[in-house]
Amino acid sequence: MKTYSLTRHVLALGLLSATGAACADDAPPANNVTVGIAGVNSPRYSGADKQHWSMAPVFQARDGAFFVDSQKGIGYDLQADNGLYLEHTLGYGLGRDEKDSQWRDGSNKLKGMGKIKSVANTAIAVGWSVTPWLVLEGKATLPLTDGQGVQYRPSVTLIPWQTATDTVALQMAGLFGDARYMNTFYGVSAEQSQRSGYARYDAPGGFYSTDTSLTWSHQFPSGWGTSVTADYAWLGDHAKDSPIVSRRGGLTSMLALTYSF
Repeated sequence: MKTYSLTRHVLALGLLSATGAACADDAPPANNVTVGIAGVNSPRYSGADKQHWSMAPVFQARDGAFFVDSQKGIGYDLQADNGLYLEHTLGYGLGRDEKDSQWRDGSNKLKGMGKIKSVANTAIAVGWSVTPWLVLEGKATLPLTDGQGVQYRPSVTLIPWQTATDTVALQMAGLFGDARYMNTFYGVSAEQSQRSGYARYDAPGGFYSTDTSLTWSHQFPSGWGTSVTADYAWLGDHAKDSPIVSRRGGLTSMLALTYSF
């Protein structure tokens, strides 16, 4: 979910593993384990005008179609010979705090807005690897332990350069949320308005953001690897008009060091 949580920021492994799995010919996914650490510079929350640095663990383990991933959660993916694939995951969203936080979204500017609870969620993605360099995907993320609404994410991924050691991927996505999701993250209720001083705002459901990311990943023969990601989000009117949004555009940069075995 587009809440800029630490796990959401570890984009490179999730993006490259998804495109790598989708672009694999007929070979089954490799069994391996990847561990590492990522440094992230990101907005304090979606719409914040201040950035902060944080560290996030990177972990991914795969056994055939089943995997555990620090960004996605636990899940499985099924792939067909024609490039179609299905991915189902159970994950966890960290929510948002009403004060500055080093491990999840939050800012002192949100004082009085209340905390958004952490939530277990499930996500279903259906995609098509049209060619080895073009992947189309639609994804829906639904909360399981709290009624925070549903988010939808159609995306297009281009892979202009891929070798045995290097992959460059450009992903462009549109973000949509139902009314419950939008009011959880961008709305201001009457009670919140009284506590925080922000004007009342009912956020309509629908399109709320574009998200564009560029990722470069390099794998060394020794098993060590690096990933660099730049991610830019541009809020649409349904989110931008919220009084808690101070900046329409948000840039997230990430550098990860990993080891695979």
